[in-house]
Amino acid sequence: MQKRFKYGLMLFSLCFLIACEPKVETKPTQLAVDLSLCDFYTGNCIKNVNEVTVQLSFAQPDAPSEKPIDLTVTFSNAVSDVKMSIEGRDMFMGVIPVFLNTDDKQTYQSQLIYGSCSSGYMVWRANITFDYQGVTRQVWFDFLADAQP
Repeated sequence: MQKRFKYGLMLFSLCFLIACEPKVETKPTQLAVDLSLCDFYTGNCIKNVNEVTVQLSFAQPDAPSEKPIDLTVTFSNAVSDVKMSIEGRDMFMGVIPVFLNTDDKQTYQSQLIYGSCSSGYMVWRANITFDYQGVTRQVWFDFLADAQP
């Protein structure tokens, strides 16, 4: 019985020795800053999709979470079948549909509410698809939730 215990203890200790590796010093990596984030404090976020310029603006430039945000999407040309959704860029927070209203097929408006994230740095992505001259096109805008000036 004692012999089995000793062999068991030796085998158990051997497992720890095999599993251990020397400590490797690593330097912490820096978070890459995406310079293409929309900054609604400085104005509209603008992107070009072939012949169409698309602008996204928020009436609340800090893009507050859990509060209504009035938004406007403006196109340089008349477009149709505009669809918009919001989703987390770096983590899955669900897909939030945005229902847009228009009178002239160039300026679309809506109100958006999205939840907060516990990370303190949540980037949301506004996905927009639209038809122009019979071709479906897509553009997206990334923005920081609860942004500070």
